[in-house]
Amino acid sequence: MDPSLSPTSIYYAIKKETWRRTVVLSFQTLGILYGRLSTAPLYVFGSINPSDIKSGQQIYELFSFVFWTLTFIPLLKYAFIILKADDNGEGGTFALYSLLCRHANVGLLPSDISTTELMHQEEGTPSKMKVESRARRAIGRYKSSHYLMLFLALLGSCMIICDGIFTPALSVLSATSDLRRSLSKLAARFTSSEKARHSIDKYLKRYIPVPAACAILVCLFMLQRYGTNRVGVIFAPIVIIWLMFISGFGIYNIIHHPQILWAISPAYMFRFIKKIDISSWKLLSSIVLCIAGSEAMFADLGHFSKRSIKVTFVFLVYPALVLCYAGQAAFFSKHLGTSDDVAHLSESITHRHLQRIFTILSLFASLVGSQATITATFSIINQCQALACFPRVNVIHTSEKVHGQVYVPDANWLIMVLSLTILIGFRDISAIANATGLAVIYGMLVTTCLMSLIIALQWEKTAVFLSVSFLLLFGSIEAIYLSSCFLNFSKGAWCIVALSLIFMTVMVSWHYGTIKKHEFDIENKVTVDWLTELSPGLGVSRVAGIGFVHSNIVTGIPAFFSHFITNIPAFHQVLILVSFKSLHVPFVPKNERYLIGRIGHKEYKIYRCIVRYGYRDHVRNINDFEDQIISSIGEFIAREEQHHELLFLEEGRMIILGSRMTDGNVLVPVVVGGEQSGSGQHVADIENPTTTTTKRKKVRFMLPANSPKMNPSVRKELQQLVDARESGTAYFMGHSHLKVRKGSNFVKQFLVKVYAFLDKNCREPPVALDIPHAALLEVGMVYTI
Repeated sequence: MDPSLSPTSIYYAIKKETWRRTVVLSFQTLGILYGRLSTAPLYVFGSINPSDIKSGQQIYELFSFVFWTLTFIPLLKYAFIILKADDNGEGGTFALYSLLCRHANVGLLPSDISTTELMHQEEGTPSKMKVESRARRAIGRYKSSHYLMLFLALLGSCMIICDGIFTPALSVLSATSDLRRSLSKLAARFTSSEKARHSIDKYLKRYIPVPAACAILVCLFMLQRYGTNRVGVIFAPIVIIWLMFISGFGIYNIIHHPQILWAISPAYMFRFIKKIDISSWKLLSSIVLCIAGSEAMFADLGHFSKRSIKVTFVFLVYPALVLCYAGQAAFFSKHLGTSDDVAHLSESITHRHLQRIFTILSLFASLVGSQATITATFSIINQCQALACFPRVNVIHTSEKVHGQVYVPDANWLIMVLSLTILIGFRDISAIANATGLAVIYGMLVTTCLMSLIIALQWEKTAVFLSVSFLLLFGSIEAIYLSSCFLNFSKGAWCIVALSLIFMTVMVSWHYGTIKKHEFDIENKVTVDWLTELSPGLGVSRVAGIGFVHSNIVTGIPAFFSHFITNIPAFHQVLILVSFKSLHVPFVPKNERYLIGRIGHKEYKIYRCIVRYGYRDHVRNINDFEDQIISSIGEFIAREEQHHELLFLEEGRMIILGSRMTDGNVLVPVVVGGEQSGSGQHVADIENPTTTTTKRKKVRFMLPANSPKMNPSVRKELQQLVDARESGTAYFMGHSHLKVRKGSNFVKQFLVKVYAFLDKNCREPPVALDIPHAALLEVGMVYTI
């Protein structure tokens, strides 16, 4: 296959973006991606206690931090640098880890050398096959660096998930607090008694912000089932109106207090640092929230495109936010000490009627503000699961055109429960803001570390210099904010550490159990000779039909099947060993998905099929899986006769199939009827995601009626395959139970027990195929590790 004409290249070439599509995606980014950044003004200065501000000049200094932080982190770091490190259109912490796994050989996940090599052969353009650098060799040589890379990827993923839990609570509580202040002012107009005003305000403070926020959060999470496309279209107009509103009042306050423009000078930041103390240093933990949502610019890349994300931020979001923060800081500095609520954004809107409009608009905007992190959480969980670092959950692809748009129902409801718990438990904007700030900056620091390694390993010539410069510039900025967040550890930030430890334990345990199961399968597999040559002497017979054996290994016979043969000495006339393998790429086209090989002599009729998929693919939950496998094996049999070198393929060597032959020597599928299948979730089901019953076509295979070119031996083997299909199919799956050897240390016992608990309570089966219960045979086996 010519690498320049490989299906992978063609697949990504046809996705070339037009300006019309850029405009559509840019519109959707406002409703999904930039809602978080756009609503940050609700709580950046609002989470600061006015009593902690020493003078109006200090507010100018804090605004200088806001301006330069917005300029350096989301604008320079994400929009112009990190977006270049996409993994074929995918972003996020695990996309960077995926790039490192491919280019630095630091992956710890079970993989097959033959499939990996074949993938590289297909992608083997001169740009892909770079000369191995000294840095790449050093990182690949030391196992400790492999664990460090995985730890960073898992830590960054945990922080994004924690951010997705805390951000909805923070955004919505900030908006409902504005609602409480608005109602208090309205009530004050109807009573002249100071005691009555105080009583009403106390009542509203207790019964309005938190209950209203809980109701809004439940509505927000119920909307997630409709997918990124629909939610984005609904939310985008709200963000546009919101940005115009807050930037307009920002300009109004700047006109009345133009001195704020001098604070753009970095000299104000140095002045702040020069007279720093513990109390003022803590203020930076609130300022870091101005970039909350920047990580979603990269994590949500799979939902949109680089150009749409960059254009929207540079020309709309960034200037609107700068104007808003400048106007708010100007008002705050001139009215410091006049009210306990002077730091809140609503106070900078002096017109009474417009304040009410702002209150209503902020409620809707707070819904949108949570969307970016929720969407990013779905993306991260999907990537972690595909790379065996997260328990099995149902992932629904909500778009047929954009593969990265996913919805994870189980994660959605879990995040909702945890977010409501945080909201009810803390009931305080400052505490939730402290925790959110720690999650935001920790995730960004992890991204900076991984990105610096990507620069060092992939970018040529001055790569090491650029890598060190990138790490020092952005890492130092983020380290300053991180230290500030840790000063508020006892005031809410501790919750992020506790949650991240829980998620990290789940991810590490699942990864450890997956690795150990794979190692056990490798060590206890039996040879093909045992099945094809020795088993007949043991009285093993062949029965009519096709047997599909799900295997986690790509060479040899899995231990659970040999265990089955030992106890029940029989297997089917045609045996197909099927393995699913995740590759460190987002997508694998259908015509490159199946690798077929033969095990033993032709008379044994034993085949091996490897189904390859990317971490964004949704290939295992398909109705016509069995039909595609049989069709691919029929194509393999026909091609094998034409290419004599295929007759001498050794065990473990596969050939790629999927492009249909046109010479009439392949099996002909015929649809003979339909039946209902009651499991599985597909792209077509997104109109009604709760419906799990789909129409399944029943397909029979026939040999071509007139094909004089077909070799008699090929026709005979194809006919045997067709007859076996007609006799029925059975699926063999291993059901493993992990058990720790006596004398193992506590950490190993703990990880295995956590894995066993998660495996038993997973929401998804190991292989989500639409297998009838009557055709499924589960073979239980204890894995002692």
